[in-house]
Amino acid sequence: MAMNERLNWLMLADKFATDGDPRAMRACAREIFELDKSKADGVAIMAEAALYLGKLDEAETLTRNALDLEPNHLRGRLILGAVAAEKFDLKEELKIFRGVIKEAKNTIENLDRLLKNYQRKFVFNRREKTAEDLKFQNETETKISLMQNLLYKALSWSSNGLYLAGEPETAAEALLEASELTDNNERAAELYGKHLFLRNYRDLAPAFSKDLAIKYQSFFADLTPYNHDKNKRVLEKKLKIGYISPDFRQHAVANFILPFLRDFDAENFSVTCYQTGKTDAVTDRLKRHHVSWRDLSGRAARTAARLIYEDHVDILIDLSGHSQNSCLTIMAYKPAPVQISAIGYTATTGLNAIDFFLSDMVCLPEKEQPAGFTEKILRTKHCHLCYAPGTVRLMPAAGIKAPMLQNDYVTYGSFNNFAKVTEETLYLWRAILEQVPDSILVIKNKICSIPSGREIVLERLGKMSFPLDRIELRPYSPDYLEQYRDIDVALDTFPYNGGLTTCEALYMGVPVVTFRGKSHGSRFGASILTNADLNELIAQNPMEYVKKAVQLGRRKELIAGYHAGLREHLLKSSLMDSCQYMKEIESCYREAWKIYCETPQRKRNRRFTTKF
Repeated sequence: MAMNERLNWLMLADKFATDGDPRAMRACAREIFELDKSKADGVAIMAEAALYLGKLDEAETLTRNALDLEPNHLRGRLILGAVAAEKFDLKEELKIFRGVIKEAKNTIENLDRLLKNYQRKFVFNRREKTAEDLKFQNETETKISLMQNLLYKALSWSSNGLYLAGEPETAAEALLEASELTDNNERAAELYGKHLFLRNYRDLAPAFSKDLAIKYQSFFADLTPYNHDKNKRVLEKKLKIGYISPDFRQHAVANFILPFLRDFDAENFSVTCYQTGKTDAVTDRLKRHHVSWRDLSGRAARTAARLIYEDHVDILIDLSGHSQNSCLTIMAYKPAPVQISAIGYTATTGLNAIDFFLSDMVCLPEKEQPAGFTEKILRTKHCHLCYAPGTVRLMPAAGIKAPMLQNDYVTYGSFNNFAKVTEETLYLWRAILEQVPDSILVIKNKICSIPSGREIVLERLGKMSFPLDRIELRPYSPDYLEQYRDIDVALDTFPYNGGLTTCEALYMGVPVVTFRGKSHGSRFGASILTNADLNELIAQNPMEYVKKAVQLGRRKELIAGYHAGLREHLLKSSLMDSCQYMKEIESCYREAWKIYCETPQRKRNRRFTTKF
């Protein structure tokens, strides 16, 4: 009876954890502890509750107490991993979570095998189960369920550390496994969406990427989207445009949002912003423009969709895709008759409710069949995003003078997210350093802000025979833009190119060498540089990438010219011509609306208002 009671309390504690009620978890922990003070379960639950309450020291102390009682206690080790994560002890965090995941999987496998073997006995012996048999079965099933809950947490929590450590493939697989362990469909969809997002960090065949994305649709199988009145199908009308995003705030996407709010054609379009995330000073600055604004933060997806539907929006543009705090669960309800994915995500959403994907002639040339998309493609002639610095922060003056003029050696640099740095990218960077004597490479990003993160980077570079004495690791810092003054040439990552990072480097006077890949996301850099009129910095293959970076590093006068005139050059380019950009964007909106209006109602119902 005590075993059964303890398992029931543990299950209840996990339920309270899912519900976000750590105080109720503590009540369960006390009951468990009273049942058996020699067991670690109650103390570990208390530690987990303290973690959720933000009491890190208490959580660590209680976890140590639990592990004193049972040194191999899995929940205790799980919480210890979470504490390490909170303390940014990246190596220790990953080591603990890997151990917990491996042991949890083995335990589940053993319990499952035990249960199946036990049940086979009744089939072979053809006898009814006794009360003891049923009790054993119930307890074993509960143990499996508890272990699955623990595995779910370990997989979910470990994904953040894996991503930070530059292991996006492993993080993506962890999120996929976690999505299959939860009964909460909304949470499963969120985890699967994050899985899709991280898969973009490494090379995937477009058709395979599309197949993965299509599976996202299955999370909305029971959802009925809104129908839209065919009588409102008026081709030449003032269109109501809606932009929905969690990132109308200090975020990379905010550097590309301003033209939508400032430079639209007010005679033919009206604009409403649907904010779903946090707000800050950047939000306040964006709100100063003459557009309508609705705060949907904290609203359930169904409620948010209903509010948008009631606003009678004609075209709704999602600016987040599968990125953090995605709005796709709202888009799935089809609150607008025409829906577009734009600028915030580099690949297909896989969602039936998204009709169009915004791209350009470089990322997806017209002559190419876009095999990787479920959406129809809308193409702008120039870049499908417009860089508008100054919204998020005041921009410092450009460096003007190239650092190599003073240093007598070339400084290459990458300020990109380290998760974007593939093995192939590193091999090419090493080849560049080998061919440019005395050159150094500056790597600046969040992982370099953590002592154990720096160790991970150096270990990875060391295994690839990098000259570590020519590598400088810099932590993330608020003055990162000013630090471009120390960089002669920036090196782009691939297949996931830099977006904002490339724009900022150019704006600070630093030339960026990029490699044009085969997918939409791997051509971002090429699109930016093409529209900045810097085609000479675009490589068509890996060896050309090395060659261009090496040749540039050997031409002191050319680097000096870039640093002296690049910002002025960029300001005059189509990359920053917001008026031209908005004309092209609004032409795309008219094209999408025309397709909607001219599609026969019967056919349009299948595409635009299908029950999925």
